[in-house]
Amino acid sequence: MTWDPATRYRLLLKLNNAIITKTTREDLFRSLAKELHQHVAYDRLSINLYDEQTQSLSYFAAAEGIDPEGIAGSGSRPLAKAAIADLVLRSRQPVIVDDLSRYHDLSSVSSMIKSGLKATMAYPLVVRGRILGTIHFSFSQTPGQMSELTELLNEISNQVAIAVDNMLTHTKLMNLNENLEREKRFLIASCEENYNQDNFFHASPAMAVVMEQIRLVAATDASVLITGETGTGKDFLARYIHNLSPAATHLFVKISCPSLAPSVFESELFGHAKGAFTGADAKRIGRFEMARGGSVFLDEIGELPVGLQAKLLQVLHERRFERVGDNTPVEVNCRIIAATNQDLEQSIREGRFRQDLFYRINTVSFQIPPLRERREEIPLLVEKLTEVEARRIHRAPPMFTTPALDLLCQHNWPGNVRELKNLIKRLLILRPGDRIGEGDVSHILDVFEPQPARQLDALADVERRHIENALTRCRGVVAGPEGAARLLGLARTTLQYRLKKHGLNPRDYVRGNQLADKIKSK
Repeated sequence: MTWDPATRYRLLLKLNNAIITKTTREDLFRSLAKELHQHVAYDRLSINLYDEQTQSLSYFAAAEGIDPEGIAGSGSRPLAKAAIADLVLRSRQPVIVDDLSRYHDLSSVSSMIKSGLKATMAYPLVVRGRILGTIHFSFSQTPGQMSELTELLNEISNQVAIAVDNMLTHTKLMNLNENLEREKRFLIASCEENYNQDNFFHASPAMAVVMEQIRLVAATDASVLITGETGTGKDFLARYIHNLSPAATHLFVKISCPSLAPSVFESELFGHAKGAFTGADAKRIGRFEMARGGSVFLDEIGELPVGLQAKLLQVLHERRFERVGDNTPVEVNCRIIAATNQDLEQSIREGRFRQDLFYRINTVSFQIPPLRERREEIPLLVEKLTEVEARRIHRAPPMFTTPALDLLCQHNWPGNVRELKNLIKRLLILRPGDRIGEGDVSHILDVFEPQPARQLDALADVERRHIENALTRCRGVVAGPEGAARLLGLARTTLQYRLKKHGLNPRDYVRGNQLADKIKSK
């Protein structure tokens, strides 16, 4: 066939019309392959994308035609030296091989020959001086008019390069829009309606010291651990640190560790590729990637199972991760803020928290004192919280008498500021604009009174007796398959800690059982 200028023009026009309306890689490639095959009798067509940073190749779409063993596949793969694609990328010139049997030293040539391919023609895909990858035409028989076909395919490769570049840009914009929409939904869902940096009130010297330290640390990128009882405002302080930091213009992403099931841990935190598993209909970015440039808040990290702690530690150590179903590394570029209401050092001794993870998140730590240790703040908190909540729900604020405030100051507040805020919300709803006396406060606080301490002591006695029974049955053996730790379902180190806590000596139960055995034998 003669490829005169008019014929070339018509072919290029038909190619352009065939692919111009396609919106996915697969559709574009299939239309291109179908139209080209009507004019060029190739036996295999493939387009490789080149990643200069990772020195790897990936298919733009699944190849068309013969699939030689060792070449077909999906995902990215390292760029092999002495491969045809390597020669094209380095030279930025076409590589024409009319007889593959003469080039066994080239990578993958043997598998191409075994599959019945005899010749191949590879071209660089270059747009505005930037190389995107390569396009390969392979043949079972060496085509005729090689010089004219080489020139034609060179023109086709230039047009294909433009189409591939447009598709990559389109895909990138679609992913960007998808990510922006996801971030918008995340922000709407996770934003606390009453969070405002100016709404954090404190008056005690203890909190003044904490806040001053926080202002010093916020300007750095150091990992922060916030500890304190439930309801002391750890979440609020984490957001406060983020808003004072250079990362304030990026996202603050909260991760509730107790809610992370092992089955969704990696997908939730690191995202997944399209088709990574059943139901993964589209690529999804994870929480760490969403927080790029911002802050990740690991709330109640002490409740994260030990197995998941290991996966989290690896990411924090390597500062990179891979989405589920993808092998392209993604850099972790965010600040880590963690919080817990547990004693992590105690959890480490009991084998419930990894010591190396503790060191990783504990560059700087803050202990938030409970409300009962800063009672001088309670009148100010009552005044400011009442004012803020009344404005938010459009109710007249109730007025607290001096005896009512005194009673609030005497309360132990096991729920801390959260408990106080709930009390104020309740009064705003039920008693807007009323005068609140001591009796009104007493009636509400009765609901929150803690159980007597003697019941807690009884619980410790039950635990001691339970351990003693296990030691008796196991003849004082602590570890191993016949030990008390296995019988109780505890880690050996955990049982040893509790033995020390209760003042129990396993050897005492060895002698007791020997005596019991002698009595039984008689």
